[in-house]
Amino acid sequence: MSHQLHATLQATLSPHLGLGKSRLETLSWLIVGLVNARTVNLSHLASQCSGAAQVASSYRRLQRFFQYVTLEGDWLALVVVKLLRLKGPWVLCLDRTNWKVGRRDVNILLLAIATRRLRIPLMWTVLDKPGSSNQAERLPLMRRYLALFGSGSVAWLLADREFVGADWLRFLWHNKILFAIRLKENYIVHFEDGRSEQIKTLLRKPHGFKRLQSQPLRLEAMKQSDGFPLKVAAKRLHDGQLLIVASNGPAKKALQVYKKRWQIECLFGDSKTRGFNMEDTRITLPKKLSSLLVVITLAMAWAYACATAIKGSAAIKTRAHGYRYKSFFRIGFDQLRKWIIHQPNCAEQIWSRNWPKTVPKAKPLRVV
Repeated sequence: MSHQLHATLQATLSPHLGLGKSRLETLSWLIVGLVNARTVNLSHLASQCSGAAQVASSYRRLQRFFQYVTLEGDWLALVVVKLLRLKGPWVLCLDRTNWKVGRRDVNILLLAIATRRLRIPLMWTVLDKPGSSNQAERLPLMRRYLALFGSGSVAWLLADREFVGADWLRFLWHNKILFAIRLKENYIVHFEDGRSEQIKTLLRKPHGFKRLQSQPLRLEAMKQSDGFPLKVAAKRLHDGQLLIVASNGPAKKALQVYKKRWQIECLFGDSKTRGFNMEDTRITLPKKLSSLLVVITLAMAWAYACATAIKGSAAIKTRAHGYRYKSFFRIGFDQLRKWIIHQPNCAEQIWSRNWPKTVPKAKPLRVV
């Protein structure tokens, strides 16, 4: 494997992390090995390490990296945006992914950018518990984002039915963040004339869909005294389920934009079975998992940079049923793997050409 490729990765990462030479070398092995081996399992990644050391020694070295190194801070979000040349305002998706390692639960709350072609993690919180996130866990994550990019960088924030709550919605409202959040059918809504009704009951009535969408209302989660009016829109899906979306923006637009929320589900697929097989990890400690996510995000951003270099603005061919032959991620990912093995100079050029020339710095902002 090309020593020059690893040297380039180490040189670009060094200003951001302040790690020693040995740790930077291990990190470059992890990134390159993750792409080649298509797994986060350290026993497989150990065979990707170059040098005369035995596989068992390399495996122990990788273990020590996660034991003693914590890749924290939100520098990665700034780097990814510059690396992929993403210009705001962006559609953001908030969701969780979870699985089990033995009896332990792995639970990650993640905020991602979704564009026409790519979906990339920005920041996350590893929850040291099973089940849904709460408002006390979502608010700090969103504050971290706003401290870096500000509310003007958010075109829409999309989230599933889990992400509803009085403090959470009030926070988004006061920070002027347009959101489209899915609601459960049994939610009770309060109309301005004082009447209250369950959404699914309302939608059974004639003109129920039109009435729901035509006037502002308040959710049951919000107190009448300090609540604020929202717009709610609904449609019947092909499988018969109701898609109900609450928003502080135009109702019809929110329902249309909400389709992009599926991008984060595709992102989870890219990080798992279609890409890096994230569920292969035996790591369960939150700090170590967060460091692993940094490595995955860097590898994913590299793959997207390769896809951009190959395709440019050209359209991706589609099959007869309308779906693409390959996702933008897989186009870049497959090409990156080939370049690393056969033409490492090409992989190196893509990484160094797109890497930020200066170290991005966060500008502290006042967040309500």
